[in-house]
Amino acid sequence: MRLLIKLGGTLLDAPESRHALAAQLAEARAGGAELVVVHGGGKQMTRYLAERGIESRFVNGLRVTTPETVDAVLKVFAGSVNHELVASLNSAGAAAVGLSGIDAFLVEAEQMDPALGAVGRVTRCNAALLDVLVAGGYLPVVACVAGDRQGRVYNVNADQMAVACATAFGAQRLVFLTDVEGVMDADRRVRAVLTAAESRSLIADGIATGGMQAKLTAALAALAGGVEQVRIAPGAAPNILARILDGQEIGTRMTLGEGRTA
Repeated sequence: MRLLIKLGGTLLDAPESRHALAAQLAEARAGGAELVVVHGGGKQMTRYLAERGIESRFVNGLRVTTPETVDAVLKVFAGSVNHELVASLNSAGAAAVGLSGIDAFLVEAEQMDPALGAVGRVTRCNAALLDVLVAGGYLPVVACVAGDRQGRVYNVNADQMAVACATAFGAQRLVFLTDVEGVMDADRRVRAVLTAAESRSLIADGIATGGMQAKLTAALAALAGGVEQVRIAPGAAPNILARILDGQEIGTRMTLGEGRTA
């Protein structure tokens, strides 16, 4: 089974959480999953910028990326966060390889909106590099940074990055491990199953905003792109990955068709 796991940056901030997730990923890979990991690092980025007196601004869940922020994107996302995760995975026996979208044109992007600065919209994902690494027994770990053919660097929302890699890689499953229990409805209940139409309604009604809006939009794009299963689940829950792969209904499972209430 081809599987892409997107890890939220909050889960990677503490060494204990990072090591626990690394062990689960290494176990899934050892069990035969053809695995790719994409990660964020928003919490670490906000802290890095704040330490330098730079305010973080967001529009619809996307970080406004000024020229000075691009430097931080490379240092934090493709630097410390990526390499700390790779080190944890290697210590768990996973033979991880740290990448960003810039490497070998893995993920190409264009400017999404001048008002957002160097925030990128993915235009193409070239999964050949992922195929080569996975076939060779390695675990690709992709930071949410992309480039273009002119050498420009873009900050790409990590959820969108995960979708681009998942669809190009041919992943059957896409799992967003995050710092919330799942997708909540208007009554603040976690929905076990959520259809595409229901997801769009949560966004239109202003119930899913900010980061969750971006996550739902990404999940819808993954389903439309051919990914069979998309799940949004609490990454800090014990043994979360094995439970999901065993078929437990934890978090929110996204579907194209009719759903049911949690």
